[in-house]
Amino acid sequence: MSGPIPGYPSPLAGYEGLPPLPEERNEDGKSFKNPQTGVLSSAYEKFPEPLDNGRRGGFDVHIYYFQNNQQQTEYAQQLHQRIRREFPELRIYRFWDRPVGPHPVAMFEVNLLTPAQFGAFVPWLAVWRGPLSVLVHPNTVEEGVPEGEKELRNHTERAIWMGERVPLDREVFQQIP
Repeated sequence: MSGPIPGYPSPLAGYEGLPPLPEERNEDGKSFKNPQTGVLSSAYEKFPEPLDNGRRGGFDVHIYYFQNNQQQTEYAQQLHQRIRREFPELRIYRFWDRPVGPHPVAMFEVNLLTPAQFGAFVPWLAVWRGPLSVLVHPNTVEEGVPEGEKELRNHTERAIWMGERVPLDREVFQQIP
């Protein structure tokens, strides 16, 4: 194996020196049988560092629609209402009818504060987002990293997309100190 990628911690940090994993397959013939430890990953209970486990929450979900497209606007309004009714425990923001911040089209935002909320909402949204594009990005707490640099990385390198990618206005992040 080659060395680590600069700027990224090794995915195997903390797992060095362990015996090789078995090559034995499960009944499906494709997936591996993994050694069980009897302990679930702590990622089921709290987001791994450097994700924010505090007030801001681990992830923001931006649900985009083209504000000049009547069908998309109506669908987005209905989806916004459905999310507010089905997931009242989530932090759900106003329905924007125009671009705001780095987001080049109208959108609304939902915050996911726990891994359980992420695990419930993201699969649900994969089914119900319809024709809309969705950006799911982490919120990180990284001391010593300038806020603009951190936000750019969260919105790009660490982002998860559903549907078509919407190009963000990256200049907005350069204006954040």
